[in-house]
Amino acid sequence: MSQIDNAYKLAKEQYAAFGVDTDAVLKKLESVAISLHCWQGDDVCGFESKADAIGGGLAVTGNYPGKARTPDELRADAEKAFSLIPGKHRFNLHACYIDTDKKVERNQIAPEHFQTWIDWAKGLQIGLDFNPTFFAHPKAADGLTLTHPDEGIRNFWIEHGIACREIGAAFGKALGSATVTNVWIPDGMKDTPANRKYFRELLVNSLDKIFAKEIDTKYHLDAIEGKLFGMGLESFTVGSHEFYLAYAVKHNKLVTLDSGHYHPTETIADKITSIFPFVDEILLHVSRGVRWDSDHVVILNDDLQAIAQELVRGNYLGRTHIGLDFFDASINRLAAWTIGTRNMIKALMLAMLEPYKKLCDYEMSGDYTSRLALMEELKTLPYAAVWDYYCQTKNVPVGIAWLDEVKKYEKEVLSKR
Repeated sequence: MSQIDNAYKLAKEQYAAFGVDTDAVLKKLESVAISLHCWQGDDVCGFESKADAIGGGLAVTGNYPGKARTPDELRADAEKAFSLIPGKHRFNLHACYIDTDKKVERNQIAPEHFQTWIDWAKGLQIGLDFNPTFFAHPKAADGLTLTHPDEGIRNFWIEHGIACREIGAAFGKALGSATVTNVWIPDGMKDTPANRKYFRELLVNSLDKIFAKEIDTKYHLDAIEGKLFGMGLESFTVGSHEFYLAYAVKHNKLVTLDSGHYHPTETIADKITSIFPFVDEILLHVSRGVRWDSDHVVILNDDLQAIAQELVRGNYLGRTHIGLDFFDASINRLAAWTIGTRNMIKALMLAMLEPYKKLCDYEMSGDYTSRLALMEELKTLPYAAVWDYYCQTKNVPVGIAWLDEVKKYEKEVLSKR
């Protein structure tokens, strides 16, 4: 028996003393798929052109060498990341990651322009998720898309949204796993508007047109994502949290909660149980804002653990789609994917290792002393031994060994770009 097996055996006994079956936890954990975001691999550039510029309230900082320059390079990097992360996961594409030699306008994109992505995902036996790209385009230069006063520009973006739903549905049909297509727009203003109502009424009308066609939820799910502000659009965001929450409840859409899209002291953990009584499913974009929506790599901090706890305690995992959303170009991009995803999975595992029934029993009996004492005691239980064992059973590097794989890949592949 290896050192990892021995450590797990001891940890299993310790958790069993609290009524937790670690084998059952790991079986449940392996059923959770995290959607890795394509834009971490190339700094949100996409493959429409060779231009590196992005816009619409996004900003990627850093110039670490080795970013993906082609769809093939991005797919290779993602495959390497998957090999370092335990479990079977998903990949999340933006529309600007089109893979074709021809120039195609965004309102003309179609499933055929993403066939290589479908073939790749099919080969890996993973699902794909999708996002319209309402930024980094001349028709989005003034910060307005679906709410643009110019009907021609507005219709262009409506057509883009419609096309993206068709692409998402094609992904779902081809891969046998429903694609979540998430609508986020940068629309807003730098200074205080005089007529907020006008722009929000335009957004309702535009969304109604985009979502007019019914698509089988077996293949495709619609999500809508709010935001607090965008760079250069600090004073007014048309698609606020309240706007999209109300629209989602009325029209049975998924609400997207992005952990970087709220006030700096606001966490999305408390929103989960507030929203679920009124919607069937949600989409999470897990990020780490530092002072503002800066999309730092996800770390195993209190905020992340609180999100995971709410999902597990509420038995919401079957109704939640978990995606990551950060972009850091100051460190190795493959390492960023690996660190962030492994931490998301660790947080879920930690939540599953809680003796939740015992905590609830204390709570219902009014014994808050024991509740707090147990919550604190759990923090020093040997969860690392359970994590190492899980990684070993999934044939991925244990502990920091994944970093050696990344450095080797950097030397052999990334440094030559």
